[in-house]
Parts: sequence; C-alpha cells; structure tokens
Amino acid sequence: MVENQQLVNFLNQLLSNQFVLYVKLHRYHWFIQGSYFLTLHQQFEHMYLKVAHNIDEIAERILMIDGKPLATMVKYLKESTIEEATADDEEQEIMQQLLQDLLQIIMEIKTQGLPKAVELNDSPTEDLLIGIQGAFEKYTWMLRAYLKQ
Repeated sequence: MVENQQLVNFLNQLLSNQFVLYVKLHRYHWFIQGSYFLTLHQQFEHMYLKVAHNIDEIAERILMIDGKPLATMVKYLKESTIEEATADDEEQEIMQQLLQDLLQIIMEIKTQGLPKAVELNDSPTEDLLIGIQGAFEKYTWMLRAYLKQ
C-alpha cells in the first residue's frame, strides 16, 4: 500500500536496529567480565530475549500492513541507524554504547514511527511502538543508574 510505505520503511529500519541490537547484546552477554559479571550476564540475556520477541512482532506487523519485512543481514546492516558493537568489551564502554543505542531507538520511535502510525490511524502499530519504547525507557533508566555507581 502506497499510503503506508513510510511506516513500512520505518518498521523495517526498527527491525534492522533490533537485529543489530540482538547481536550486540549476545556479544556483551558472552564477553562481559568483572565484579558485575553475574548480574550483567543475566541482564543482557533478559534484554536479548526481549529484543528477539520484538523482532518477531515487528516483522509480523509489517506483513499485517501489507509490507515485506527485511530478512537478510546485509539489509539489516544497511538500514540500521545503530552500529555493530565497537566496544572493547570494557564494562563502562559497553554500558555507554548500549545506552546510546537505546536512546537512539527511542528517539526514532517518538519522532518518526509514532507520528506516522498516528497519521495513518494505525492503533496496533502505535501500541507495538509504545510497548517497545516503554521497555527501552526502562532499560535506559537502569543503565543510567548503573553508570552513576
């Protein structure tokens, strides 16, 4: 559908960001070290499981609104607005990068995705985006608290 192509494009960008984030969270889960290892190892697992759920929900929503979800790593990396992990697996750097990624995705949902869904009167997509935004805002709250230690 031509009228919702911008929304499909945004959802594919969000899908791409979720895939990149999913891989990053696995990396962080595997390589985290230090006195907070147990806590962070578990938290990263919790987060990547949430992101995996998001991936499926976003792709299915794209299909429901007559779009076609991206489905290759090459396309995810091309369309993502966040980058692959560059941290040297140092705890503070990992946490700062993760915070910035989440803030980027939240900002894009607020300024790009939600306005498009509202304009199209697409309440189910609004609901999906608000749910992801809310979960990521909780993660940013936790990360900010952690970074102030």
